[in-house]
Amino acid sequence: MTVQDIRSFNRFYTNVIGALDYGRRLYAPYTLTESRVLYELAHASRTDAADLRAQLHLDAGYLTRILNKFEEDGLVERGPSDTDPRRRRITLTAPGREAAALLDERARETVGAMLDTVRAEDRPRLAEAMRTVRTILGDGDGDGDGDGDGGGRAPRPEDVVLREPAPGDLGWIVQRNAALYAAEYGFDADYEALVARIVADYGEDHDPHLERTWIAELDGRPVGCVMCVRDDTPGAARLRLLLVEPDARGLGIGDRLVGALVDFARETGYREVVLWTNDILGAARRIYQRHGFVLVAEKPHHSFGQDLTGQDWRLDLHATPE
Repeated sequence: MTVQDIRSFNRFYTNVIGALDYGRRLYAPYTLTESRVLYELAHASRTDAADLRAQLHLDAGYLTRILNKFEEDGLVERGPSDTDPRRRRITLTAPGREAAALLDERARETVGAMLDTVRAEDRPRLAEAMRTVRTILGDGDGDGDGDGDGGGRAPRPEDVVLREPAPGDLGWIVQRNAALYAAEYGFDADYEALVARIVADYGEDHDPHLERTWIAELDGRPVGCVMCVRDDTPGAARLRLLLVEPDARGLGIGDRLVGALVDFARETGYREVVLWTNDILGAARRIYQRHGFVLVAEKPHHSFGQDLTGQDWRLDLHATPE
């Protein structure tokens, strides 16, 4: 490989993502750099100007001009840092969050349109090639949309977004459950069949007012999920298919998914949340315990090609403090 090879690829990819005319491509009055700044601010609970400059490798004067423009437009507020009075804290206002959300939506639509031109059988090769480039060159962008907003840093908990399923996500839930449980616990195809039935039932006939699925997204890809469905017991919701990808563990994703489900169940008016799991899933059990679930029954069984101990857990929503 030569320098010219990389420069040639850069020119090609710059044209593919429209980096030279980013604002017009997304029908937004922001340049690529301004969009990067909005993204960082939208995905951090609090950001100091110095940290933002370091994350994005921006010239201090350039960043100041961008923030001045955002402040004039009512998109950001600046104040003293919580940790260092010599620093300035930057936070998005409500209009700023709306602008960032709109940019994110349009970026997703643009990338989705690009992916629509890629044949299904070619997508795994494309994903693997992108992972290879990120690994070798140090994960410079990290989110797959080409806008540079990953910042070249390790993922943070605030980089994770919980959202509703998009087209293809229900299939992802089946595929990743089957693959991960086979790799980590030796489960056979019976487990994949069970997950497929659960997901199919949800996709064909679920009440959006009483049931919901959350997808945890990191760097533009799904890394976790959980489902809340009605149980056969009146007044009970059932937690199903909690999963976090191995490379995304340690960011509190499982806790956030379960917390979102519990909050939804409580707000919806359920009396309790129940779930069934197996004793070998120690990390998941610890999450359930942190959220107040109590073990109510367990029984040995042989399923999915393994000897297991099934467990029933229950959370009394009326007894759990807010």
